[in-house]
Amino acid sequence: MTALTLSTAAAAGLRADAIVVGVAKGAEGPVVAPGAEAVDQAYDGRLAAILQTLGASGAEGEVTKLPAPSGFKAPVVVAVGLGAEPEKDEAFTAEALRRAAGSAARALTGSKKAAFALPITDAADAGVIGEGALLGAYSFDTYKENGGNGRNAKNGKAPLAEVALLGGKPRDKAYKAAVERAVAVTEELNRARDLINTPPNDLNPAAFAALAQTAAKEHGIKVQVLDEKALAKGGYGGILGVGAGSASPPRLVKLSYTHSKASRHLAFVGKGITYDSGGISLKPAGHNETMKCDMSGAAAVFAAVVAAARLGLEVNVTGWLALAENMPSGSATRPGDVLRMYSGKTVEVLNTDAEGRLVLADALWAASQENPDAIVDVATLTGAMMLALGSRTFGIMANDDAFRTAVHEAAEEVGEDSWPMPLPEHLRKGMDSPTADIANMGERMGGGLVAGLFLREFVGEGITWAHLDIAGPAFNEQAPFGYTPKGGTGSAVRTLVRLAELAAAGDLG
Repeated sequence: MTALTLSTAAAAGLRADAIVVGVAKGAEGPVVAPGAEAVDQAYDGRLAAILQTLGASGAEGEVTKLPAPSGFKAPVVVAVGLGAEPEKDEAFTAEALRRAAGSAARALTGSKKAAFALPITDAADAGVIGEGALLGAYSFDTYKENGGNGRNAKNGKAPLAEVALLGGKPRDKAYKAAVERAVAVTEELNRARDLINTPPNDLNPAAFAALAQTAAKEHGIKVQVLDEKALAKGGYGGILGVGAGSASPPRLVKLSYTHSKASRHLAFVGKGITYDSGGISLKPAGHNETMKCDMSGAAAVFAAVVAAARLGLEVNVTGWLALAENMPSGSATRPGDVLRMYSGKTVEVLNTDAEGRLVLADALWAASQENPDAIVDVATLTGAMMLALGSRTFGIMANDDAFRTAVHEAAEEVGEDSWPMPLPEHLRKGMDSPTADIANMGERMGGGLVAGLFLREFVGEGITWAHLDIAGPAFNEQAPFGYTPKGGTGSAVRTLVRLAELAAAGDLG
C-alpha cells in the first residue's frame, strides 16, 4: 500500500522522484495553481508559459512531465490538470483535487516517492488529495507473473510507493486526523477493489466469508456466518434458491461493529453474487465476462464496516453480506419455481437472472429484525439503471424522501456521482403473481425502479431504508480516469462511510 505523509519541506530540497503541481484551465491558457509558487518561481515565473508550449491546457486529468528546475533534488515536475480555474475568491472543489491527485499518482507508477504541491488551504484539502493519490496508485497484479510482490509483470513497475503532501502540517491534529482517515478509507476501499477483481474460481461464497472473518478478528468486529445448513434451518429461501445450482453453497455473513458511546444503529446490506451466469435464464454471450463484479455491493458493505471500526466511529454498524453463486445445473432454481423467503412471503421466480433481489430480500428482512435506525442496501442490481444513468452514476431509491436526499448529499460530498430515483406505486402491480405473494419480475420499462419496489416489500415496517443500485459505476470497463482504475472501483464505500460518520455526529436525520 502506498504510504502517505505530511511534509513541511521546501519543494527544491526534498529528495523525491517527482514534484506534482496543479495547473488550471484559464481563459487565456494554463494557470499555475496555488501550492506551486516555489516551483513556478524556480522557472522564473514562466511555468505556465512553458506548459502551454508543451501543449498543456490545464484540462481535468491532463498530465504533463518536464525537467525540474536547476537546483531541485527531484528530477521531474509533473503538472496535472485541475480543470477550469475557479471564480475569484473561490477554491478548487474537493473532487477536482481528488481526481488530479489520482491522475498524478497513476502517471507516477514505478516511482518510489513523489511530493504533491497541490492547493492545500486546510486539513480537508490534505485529506482529499491524500485520498485521491492513494486511490490513484491502486494496482491489481496478483495474477500476473511476479504479481505477488506488487510488481506488474508487463511493465515491471510497482505502484507509487510514497506520497508526501507539501504544505501539510504534521503536528496539527486536524491534518493528522485527515490523513489517518484518508488512509483507513482508501485501504478498505482498495480491499473492496481487490475482492471485486478476484476471479470467481478463487472467490466463492465460502472464501469471501472466510476473508470477512479474518478482517473482523483483526479489527474487533463480531462476525457470524450462516452456512447452507444454518440457512436451511432458518428458512432463508431466497439465498438458498439463488445458490441452489452451484457446487459452491451460499453464505450469509453478519458483521457487527459496536461502540460504547453509540446512540444510533445503521445496517448496511450488500448483494454478494460471486459469479452470475444468470442461472437457468442464462445470460447471452458477451454478458458473462465481467460477472465476477456482481458481489460489488457486498464488497462495499464489508469495506465500509471495517473502515468504521478503524475510524472508531461512535455509531453501531451492522453489515450483512448475502453471498451466493448463480449457476445453471440440475439442482438450480427454475423459472416458475416458488421460493418461501425468510420473511415468510412467497416469491414466484419468473427470471433466475433477477437473483440479486432474492438474496437481498432475505438479508433485508434479517437486518430489519434488529430494528436499526436506517437500512441501506447496495447492489449491482439492474442493467436498467445503467441505461438510465450511464456507467458513472448510481441510483438512489428510498421509502423516505428526506433520507433519500441525505444519502444523495452524502454521496456528492465524498465525490460519488449519484441521482435520486422514484418508486412509482403504479409499477408495483406488475409484480402481482397468481401463484405466490409476489413475482421477482414486473414491467420491463422502469426495471430498476421495479427492483427497488420489490426490495421495499422486505423492509420491516417503520424502518427507514435506501437502495443504491451501483450497476453502472461498480466496474469500469473503459480506460482509467482520475483516481478510478480499470476494473473494480469500490463504488459506494465512501458514501457508506460518510453516512456512518453523519450518524455518529447525530447529523443523519
